[in-house]
Amino acid sequence: MRVAHIITRMIVGGAQENTLLNCLDLIQIHGDDVLLITGPAIGPEGDLLRQGRGGDVPLTYVPSLRRSIHPWRDFASYLGIKQVLRDFKPDVVHTHSAKGGFLGRLAAWSLQVPAIVHTVHGAPFHPFQNVLPRTLFRWCEWCAARRCHAIISVADAMSDLMVQAGVAPREKFTTIYSGMDVEPFLQANEAREPFRKELGYSPQHVVIGKIARLFHLKGHDEVIAAAKEVIQKNPLVRFLFIGDGILREALQQLIDNAGLREHFQFTGLVPPARIPELLGAMDILVHASLREGLARALPQALIAGKPVVSYDVDGAREVCIPGQTGFLIPPRDVATLAAALTQLASDPALREQLGSAGRSRFAEQFRHETMTRRVREVYERVLGRQGEGEKERLRV
Repeated sequence: MRVAHIITRMIVGGAQENTLLNCLDLIQIHGDDVLLITGPAIGPEGDLLRQGRGGDVPLTYVPSLRRSIHPWRDFASYLGIKQVLRDFKPDVVHTHSAKGGFLGRLAAWSLQVPAIVHTVHGAPFHPFQNVLPRTLFRWCEWCAARRCHAIISVADAMSDLMVQAGVAPREKFTTIYSGMDVEPFLQANEAREPFRKELGYSPQHVVIGKIARLFHLKGHDEVIAAAKEVIQKNPLVRFLFIGDGILREALQQLIDNAGLREHFQFTGLVPPARIPELLGAMDILVHASLREGLARALPQALIAGKPVVSYDVDGAREVCIPGQTGFLIPPRDVATLAAALTQLASDPALREQLGSAGRSRFAEQFRHETMTRRVREVYERVLGRQGEGEKERLRV
């Protein structure tokens, strides 16, 4: 097949890693011709492709393609994407992210590309938005959904959300969990003690980690609020924030105001290759984001054998299973969040039980090879359906 992937920007993030692994697998395992179309990786998150992980993936930049809305620049991006697709002549266009997904689907549809597929990594509209942008983004998704043949969701919750919002009928959706290289996470604990020592932790410390951009709606402030109670009951608890972003100074100020400086550590931006060893240094992963498709940090932590505590948003409940792999908390319920973290921090046997169950349950399910095989089955199904339609027209 000739497959063009379109994504707004290749920053260090879950959707971007998913897309890159999909491209690499299509080339290396399935022998497909692949082109990755993207805009510049602008933002504090870092450029995923500059970390040397792009391998053999052919790449075309559309310089005007940006995340923020800008009518003239967006129109230029549409024309740029359309020209690239016209030259590449793909059998399949697979789009990702809100902006890349909207413009890419419109461009591919106008060129009558045989198979147009979109992946919902996280809905662009959510309850915490003002009504105007929420209505606009929902309309954009409704419009774009009519210009593609299939939609992949990274969690059942994303399909449910889209169907309930009237974006597209349920039969248009397929759930395929976001794949990853699971081996480093299975080996995450091999260098646990030396790496904990490097980070400044003693064997007695209980390390609660959070992996997320330091950005709005990611819940760092609520973790800090919960931390005060957790630390009062267990002074050996330490919190490790992995990631960077515009809220770093504000969050540091919150920590200082609470008198918790010695209990918190920021790693700043780290390459994805370091995430397994950082998970190995942890004892618990906390995920307090208020919107997320299915945060990769949750299955990554579970595959590394760490229990998870998560807000019950979007796809979290599909991996954070109460009593089996972790604790599921109502969003913004800081008291319950603190209680769950306190219980896990004081019970190493429970941590081992929940983490081991998560590893057994999800290691195979989240392999990137499994993801790509299932994605390619969607391509084949759409192309086969289109082919049958063409045969029917010829008979008529």
